[in-house]
Amino acid sequence: MKEIAQRILSIIKGVKWNDANFLKHIKLLDWYIIKKFIGTYFYAIALIISISIVFDFNEHMSKFATNHAPWQAIVFDYYANFIPYFANLFSPLFVFIAVIFFTSKLAGNSEIIAMLACGTSFRRLIRPYMISAAIIALLNYYLGAYVIPHGNIIRQNFEVLYKNNTKNTTAQNVQLQVAPGVIAYIQTYDNITKRGYGFSLDKFEDKKLISHMTASTIQYDTIAEEHNHWRAINYKIRTLKGLREHIESGYDLDTLIMMEPMDLVFSKGQQETFTSPELLRYISKQKDRGSSNVVQYEVEYHKRIATSFASFILTIIGASLSSRKRKGGMGVYLGIGLALSFTYILLQTVSATFAINAGTPSMLAAWIPNILYAFIAYFCYRQAPN
Repeated sequence: MKEIAQRILSIIKGVKWNDANFLKHIKLLDWYIIKKFIGTYFYAIALIISISIVFDFNEHMSKFATNHAPWQAIVFDYYANFIPYFANLFSPLFVFIAVIFFTSKLAGNSEIIAMLACGTSFRRLIRPYMISAAIIALLNYYLGAYVIPHGNIIRQNFEVLYKNNTKNTTAQNVQLQVAPGVIAYIQTYDNITKRGYGFSLDKFEDKKLISHMTASTIQYDTIAEEHNHWRAINYKIRTLKGLREHIESGYDLDTLIMMEPMDLVFSKGQQETFTSPELLRYISKQKDRGSSNVVQYEVEYHKRIATSFASFILTIIGASLSSRKRKGGMGVYLGIGLALSFTYILLQTVSATFAINAGTPSMLAAWIPNILYAFIAYFCYRQAPN
């Protein structure tokens, strides 16, 4: 899936959007539907997110006042990052609503009938829908993979300060492989002070212990120019060479250990603060260390791609359901669209939970909603021309 996404991005970057050879393939009908689709999509986002902000502010107003949250932080740190996060999270819902809304209106005004009566096939009619879905899918992927994670860090820090959300800052009995044949252990770690207690570091060669280091306290150096810079306090190093043993001890030792505070403490929603390249690096590093706590990170990575592709599937379903003119208006189709959208989001959440707690493969869990809804989209598409 990574290769597919990279290929799509390379194609988009290589296209000359002002080139007449490209624009000549987009006809007046295409521009008309694309403008309707994109305009309705952003209108739906603005409408629903505005209502969500009102309810959210009303719910947390007392907490903001109790914790003396400044208005600048509420507006720029919280809601400025709240809007893109939830807009991207519920993008499938907004896509479905937009397609159902404006397509039903076109059908109610007999515009769809006029298009088909002029010899335009339903397959040709779907083309501008797919172009619009591609624009939305690429926008969602870019925001979710590169932009929103940085905003999530600011938003989560605000929630910890002013909404009394608890954040995990300690770890107990942490053991991880920091390098091939090098095992680190920390009895207790505090992420606020970046300090660990009861530290040991074992080095193995050919399954034989060659070095054993212990320290009562280990402190991460936050101002050092290099990453992975630690200070060991009250340390002792035992080096084994055959039957001989060399012991070195001291009070303070500066050393490089290939681990960082983020490797020791896992907090809720931490995977949402990583960009997609950072997720890949983190997953690879944790797997090399033998850590099993990477499923939620893998699900997050695959979900970002799968959610982007959902725009195509839900667009086909919405256009197929609402393109026929019927008595009663669009109320029925809007209800069906909302039900299908909420079911898709619910299924996405349930499959991710199964992947984390029941061992379902992360890629399969992220793509299960798309696979099931692809069959629904194909059925609706085949029935639409009739």
